[in-house]
Amino acid sequence: MAACIGVLSGCATAHPEADVAARYQPYTCIPPSRPILPSIEASSSSQRVSVIGDSLTNGSPEGGTGTHRWTAVVERELRARGVDVVINFGAEGGSGYVSQGNRGGVFADKIESTVKPDDRLVVFFGSRNDSGALEGELAHATCDALREAEVAAPGAQLLVIGPMGEFPETPHSLVRARDIIRDRAEDLNARFLDPLTDNWFLDRQDLIGADGVHPTDEGHAYMAQRIAPVIQEMLTAPRAS
Repeated sequence: MAACIGVLSGCATAHPEADVAARYQPYTCIPPSRPILPSIEASSSSQRVSVIGDSLTNGSPEGGTGTHRWTAVVERELRARGVDVVINFGAEGGSGYVSQGNRGGVFADKIESTVKPDDRLVVFFGSRNDSGALEGELAHATCDALREAEVAAPGAQLLVIGPMGEFPETPHSLVRARDIIRDRAEDLNARFLDPLTDNWFLDRQDLIGADGVHPTDEGHAYMAQRIAPVIQEMLTAPRAS
């Protein structure tokens, strides 16, 4: 993905050498310069949520597919609490903001097919797959993806869930990636949920599959317990005028 998207940022075309150099420098994310359109009237009474992520959302042979996927669990739980919600997802194992997934896609590639104009909330989850990305490249790609989601769903809130950790010790590269993603989310006033700081799965390796990475069905239920209250709060809290 290009380091700067003209339709969103209005920036001038750079020389190729300058453009490449910019990809490896620290970066501040600026909200889209063009006005965000008013919220589009929903086509149904359900509140629509779109989720973009990696194999922690898509599921794996260790668990979390079909009705056991955390998105499905959250949808059932919220409906049981009286929140009429429909959760759609676009996820690809191995993907991230920079990291290309098993089918060659990154998070931004999922926006067109997943995010709809009447979404109330757009969620990005991950990704530990970006821990090897260069700082400026990850900053640009994260910013571009979040900004594109804002334009695709003008009335939606943004929830950014950072990468999950490795225990007993989280690599510095993963902490660095988390910091970059968190800072871009804060630049755009998105809500940030931090599995590293909140110690998701710390002392709960029984919820991780035999590969040592991917959650089991029970692990997806555990993630749903962490995520559902945040989504409920964002959907039901009064919106600022």
